[in-house]
Amino acid sequence: MQTQILGFPRIGANRELKKACEAYWKGTISLSELKQAGKEERLKNWTFQKEKGVDLIPSNDFSFYDQVADLAYMFGVIPSRFQFLQEELSPEDLYFSMCRGYQKNGNDVVPLEMTKWFDTNYHYLVPEFEKNQNFFLNGNKIIDEFKEALDAGIKTKPVLLGPISFLKLGKEKQDDFNRLELAHTLLPVYIELIGKLENVGVDCIQIDEPCLVTDLDDYERKLYRVILTELFGSFPGIKFVLATYFESIENEANWLKKLPLEVLHLDLVRAPEQLDVFIEDLPSTLSLSLGIVNGRNIWKNNLESSQILVKKALLKLGSERIILAPSCSLLHVPYDLENEKDENGLPAFVKGQMAFAKQKVDELFLLKRLLTESADEKDLQILRDNVESFSEWRNHKEVNRQEVKCKVLEVSRIWNEISRDSSFSERIEKQQARLNLPFFPSTMIGSLPQTNELRKMRRSSLKNEISKVEYERFINKSIEEAIRWQEEVGVDVLVHGEFERNDMVEFFGERLSGFAFTQNGWVQSYGSRGVKPPVIYGDVFRKEPMTVDVSVYAQSLTDKPVKGMLTGPITILQWSFVREDQPRKSTALQIALAIRDEVLELEENGISIIQIDEPALREGLPIKKAKQGEYLNWAVTSFKLSNWGVKDETQIHTHMCYAEFNDIISSIIDMDADVISIETSRSQMELLDVFAKVQYPNHIGPGVYDIHSPRIPSVTEMTDLLFAASKYLPSDNIWVNPDCGLKTRGWEETRKSIENMIESTKQMRAAIPHVVN
Repeated sequence: MQTQILGFPRIGANRELKKACEAYWKGTISLSELKQAGKEERLKNWTFQKEKGVDLIPSNDFSFYDQVADLAYMFGVIPSRFQFLQEELSPEDLYFSMCRGYQKNGNDVVPLEMTKWFDTNYHYLVPEFEKNQNFFLNGNKIIDEFKEALDAGIKTKPVLLGPISFLKLGKEKQDDFNRLELAHTLLPVYIELIGKLENVGVDCIQIDEPCLVTDLDDYERKLYRVILTELFGSFPGIKFVLATYFESIENEANWLKKLPLEVLHLDLVRAPEQLDVFIEDLPSTLSLSLGIVNGRNIWKNNLESSQILVKKALLKLGSERIILAPSCSLLHVPYDLENEKDENGLPAFVKGQMAFAKQKVDELFLLKRLLTESADEKDLQILRDNVESFSEWRNHKEVNRQEVKCKVLEVSRIWNEISRDSSFSERIEKQQARLNLPFFPSTMIGSLPQTNELRKMRRSSLKNEISKVEYERFINKSIEEAIRWQEEVGVDVLVHGEFERNDMVEFFGERLSGFAFTQNGWVQSYGSRGVKPPVIYGDVFRKEPMTVDVSVYAQSLTDKPVKGMLTGPITILQWSFVREDQPRKSTALQIALAIRDEVLELEENGISIIQIDEPALREGLPIKKAKQGEYLNWAVTSFKLSNWGVKDETQIHTHMCYAEFNDIISSIIDMDADVISIETSRSQMELLDVFAKVQYPNHIGPGVYDIHSPRIPSVTEMTDLLFAASKYLPSDNIWVNPDCGLKTRGWEETRKSIENMIESTKQMRAAIPHVVN
């Protein structure tokens, strides 16, 4: 019985890669130093896996920014707007310009669009395909990294995103073709690349085809069968591992079993039921990789349940045709639980139930020993302790609270009554009478830049190096400066800046019961951006007000409205590591009730606009259509529950991140937020098309400033985006705002960008007679 890893965290145990990339972008280290930092991280990962005894160790799972962008660059899918930079920039800087944009020497180039990787909080860069796309090998990253590992005495299994998923995850730059038509043009380049890999000694390759788990139509299914048959059949000397994850592929079982393929990987954490389909009538030449260790969550493996599942496969296939693996790449979990030295924020009973990437590798080998009867007494004791710990967890007083569960039960009895009292058309009149906002009202999404000084003060406060009073005085001063700056610039609806918040989810988790926190549980979100998700281990409730004092203080500084800023229940759910001992729906409703308590108290204290951010609502949508309706029902109801009972005069905003809204537009309408802001700047407002088609009735703030890039958008660029938006939406319904919060940006670029945004707003107001019919 073999073991394999599909991918390993690449940011480093202490975010070494993040620090190296950002230092390079700032010009404080050289390109050679950046490359050396990457090499060191790769070698650490390979060496760890080799020493543990992993049979199939991945290479090319590393990236300085994103694996999809890596492949686009390697296959020459470089949009024309970047091509003039090829003569000016190094290959690495050209690649980074595609990821981050380029604004130097009078040039201003917007980066690739960014969106979520399936239903995770990881973001990938969206390849842009043209009708007559020319694919060619443009670099040797995957070959160089294999040779690099080989030089270190480690033979790896290169990982390559498959051709159909690569195309499906991209977008067309013209309207008159389907990017999947490029599959037969792309295939020869894959064959050329794999031929080169074979020439340098590669004998096993992992082809990731995550789009296989989506609902395929007949055309896609046939295309998959043809392309994969030719690809795998072209290299009889190479062992191919076809990796799928995040859902079941049992609907595709019949033709997948007929591929000239050696190993098929199944995600048995998300879809354990598919095993029954694949162990029947499996060709003797095909082995199964069983994803039994959760690559998406931090809870330790239920060894007893995993053994039952694997033994079922062993009875049918035998140990030689079984590979044990995590369910997916370990990119989505933190690096090492041993980095959690300080248990002040992580209770011992919670830490005892957790496993990070390194520990998940240990779990694989423990399971292998248990299943092959090579376990010693120490292993057997770990198994007994594991069984006992799951039993104790179910009855732990800190995990399950009956009074919280009763509140959720009460909500379920009045499910259909949860909605605003009046229609939007009635509410907006009352809100406008109260707020008196101009056409194209301007605002920001929430957070403002967090400086090094601010972070230093926060650290000093946590270490008790400064008093609570001193820290609060600093935060209040920062808020007042932010309010004065926004007034001076001319923003209509202000934000307090969220200077007191470390993270939009962690901040609330720290103030709610049922959450625990790691010190070093970082995972990559995009590029050098890491997040440290809270851990929801128990029933959730609000212990005391969380934002009321800060919101009331900020509002006292100005006559303009200042938004109360909250994170919504689905986003808190999605961006946390969530308990697995109860349905996610139950946890979401618990969080919604806690947020509702805060919303009603903000309203009681005179806050006229309350924003409940739900950037992760689309992210949580199940991949299979058959499961989406149920999710959307409880997700939307959770949002509505979070602001249930507010007065008509109180304006409720929400914010959503980069997403495809076509398939959930009816649910967005059902959310009935008075104002929704969405990220649209990188898509040139194309995302508004679906809102226009359904004549979306409420107000929308389409983002005009891409905050994920360091470039400063011009007045003309943002005005053009607003004109584009006005072609989709009534001008009366349009708000003006950045794409997202500005926490990660610097003050210099933020000031210039917001000044440009306000100037573009003024130009739109002057042009209203030319826009409105």
